[in-house]
Amino acid sequence: MIRRTLTIEVFRFNPQTPDIKPYMETYTVKEVPNMTLFVALNTIREEQDPSLMFDFVCRAAICGSCAMLVNGRPRLACKTLTKTLPSHIKLLPLPVFKLIGDLSVDTGTWFRHLNLKTQAWIHTDKTFDPKAIEERMDNETALKIYEAERCIECGCCVAGCATANIRDDFLGAAGLNKIARFMVDPRDKRSDQNFFEVIGTDEGVFGCMGLMACDDNCPQELPLQMQLAFVRRRMAMTGIFGGK
Repeated sequence: MIRRTLTIEVFRFNPQTPDIKPYMETYTVKEVPNMTLFVALNTIREEQDPSLMFDFVCRAAICGSCAMLVNGRPRLACKTLTKTLPSHIKLLPLPVFKLIGDLSVDTGTWFRHLNLKTQAWIHTDKTFDPKAIEERMDNETALKIYEAERCIECGCCVAGCATANIRDDFLGAAGLNKIARFMVDPRDKRSDQNFFEVIGTDEGVFGCMGLMACDDNCPQELPLQMQLAFVRRRMAMTGIFGGK
């Protein structure tokens, strides 16, 4: 088998040295069987340029740290096989999020703000009893919650969202998916009107343009289109009839 030589063009900029303007730097790497972009970037950092900045933790598409733009599309470096890409690969950091350096962005601060804004915790008037038996729920409801909880907060849906790229107050698919998760949780005692106060604006559910790039770009293949439709219907009815 003839192994390709990959040409990897990488965005370079360190905000700590603003006098050096952003630029693209090109590296070449010999492709090996089952190589991922994560492996390619580590090869570059270990053998050619230790100053290259990018993020990784789990290397198994669980942490979401290694998300970046791969030939213009948000993807996880650890999940992207180089054999699925052309030999010339262009890598840029995710838009929307604060740039740390090169391909590294700060998704943590953005998602912390999202969790606070959507009040992403179970609201109940029950007193927590650590000795109590866990509340049971039917399998169908549990699976709906689990489906939404599979989000790894990688930011791919946000980076691919036209609205999020235009306005920094938009919650994006990640926020609406999180709201959908609590809407179906029987332990959360918030009403639709309570949820409407949080996301019933163009900063929330009504700011979506309907391009569905979030659904296309989710590496976990979450049903973000269905989650958006579910939340939008509930919020539309709440806005019209005042909730329950």
